[in-house]
Amino acid sequence: MKKFFEEFKTFITRGNVLDMAVGVIVGGAFGAITSSLVGNVITPLLAWLFKAPNPDALNITLRAADEAAGTEAIVLGLGTFVGAIINFIVIALVLFAVIKAFNKARELAAKKEEPVEEAPPEEPKPTAEDLLGEILDVLKKQ
Repeated sequence: MKKFFEEFKTFITRGNVLDMAVGVIVGGAFGAITSSLVGNVITPLLAWLFKAPNPDALNITLRAADEAAGTEAIVLGLGTFVGAIINFIVIALVLFAVIKAFNKARELAAKKEEPVEEAPPEEPKPTAEDLLGEILDVLKKQ
């Protein structure tokens, strides 16, 4: 049991887990912001475009509530569904922009870190006298 807790402690204190925890917290806060944007700005604008008194008017009632019979209303929440789709698109768009910016920054950092490779110095070409001297040396050895 002690080994289990030691392994858990090692796991939980790794950098990746802490980064993930921060990401989840920031993601939750960002979700609240986008939900507010969709619920308080975009959905009312859609209701205004469709000349509905409020966003709930975009929902379709299939069966009205009947208190005498004790039945609840059956409602297709199209307004709610459209709001969820817009919420998803806004989150996906921002996430795409953040990842694109992160990749661009990483690419720029990699370009700065790459050392510029210098061409090796060229060896001087032998002159005609050098070549004739080498030929003469080979002939003398034979």
